Amino acid sequence: MGRSFQFDDGGGLAAGYRGKAGDCVVRAIAIATRQPYQKIYDLVNGAAVHERTGKRKRGKSDARTGVYKTSIKRVMKSLGWVWTPTMQIGSGCTVHLRSDELPAGRLVVSVSKHLTAVIDGVIHDTHDCSRRGTRCVYGYWQPGDGGRSRSAATAPPSKNEVGAPRRRKSLLEWLFG
Repeated sequence: MGRSFQFDDGGGLAAGYRGKAGDCVVRAIAIATRQPYQKIYDLVNGAAVHERTGKRKRGKSDARTGVYKTSIKRVMKSLGWVWTPTMQIGSGCTVHLRSDELPAGRLVVSVSKHLTAVIDGVIHDTHDCSRRGTRCVYGYWQPGDGGRSRSAATAPPSKNEVGAPRRRKSLLEWLFG
């Protein structure tokens, strides 16, 4: 069997970031999209500005310490990537973090409390997070435009993306629509 893991920090050390961090989101996206670490770091923190907090969600996402799913979704859609779920409620685990169960190409794979980059079946991360091929995959992001990812600068603007937050409707607009 071939290689299943390749150490890769996504360019974090070259960008000047040292020490342990919860930056798996930035690292995985930078590796899979071939974008500079700092560019993805800034994109993630830009998406976090539009998050709302509440009783269960006290803080906002931070590229260095952890990112909520809403910001991950906003960033990946702005890059032109498409989500493919591999698990449904009550279905159990159907896809594991193994090369024979994932499609070929560049992927950002979501597993429990972690995101990792998988390129043609090889995990690119700072550690082997596959749990010997038993780790369950919740879903994965892959390029939506024929296998090539867009850079954030060339992505067409959308009202639900990082640059433009949705405007809340007034009470009258909501009632009389």
